[in-house]
Amino acid sequence: MLKGISPLISPDLLAALSRMGHGDELVLADAHFPAETVGTRLVLRADGIDASSLLDAILPLFELDAYVEAPVLTMEAVPGDTLDPAVEASYRAALDRHDCGWTKMARLERFAFYERAKSAFLIVVTGETRKYGNILLKKGVTP
Repeated sequence: MLKGISPLISPDLLAALSRMGHGDELVLADAHFPAETVGTRLVLRADGIDASSLLDAILPLFELDAYVEAPVLTMEAVPGDTLDPAVEASYRAALDRHDCGWTKMARLERFAFYERAKSAFLIVVTGETRKYGNILLKKGVTP
């Protein structure tokens, strides 16, 4: 056990996060996400951990990219479906807790999100069961 690192961060996740460079992307996927189909690089599992809690654990270790318009992306609802506002609110609350209030969040259409996830450095499948509980983070330069 290391001091100052959340016990929600597994050794494999910590290693993967430390290998990421500026501009690399991380997807925290909900439990329904087709990670093994979409993921072309590295897929890890964090079963039983909701995406908001894992985001909260990662943000102290992860600098978001300040050089792009929206370093945080979520999945847009398909036409005829609705988003649960509590999902994005929980992500925004985690961002705000970690001095990322400046961070703009944007939404990507479902299949555009899948395409973007194909080039992500890492996809972590969480235990998140809320619909559209996927979030993508673009890594920045550590100050």
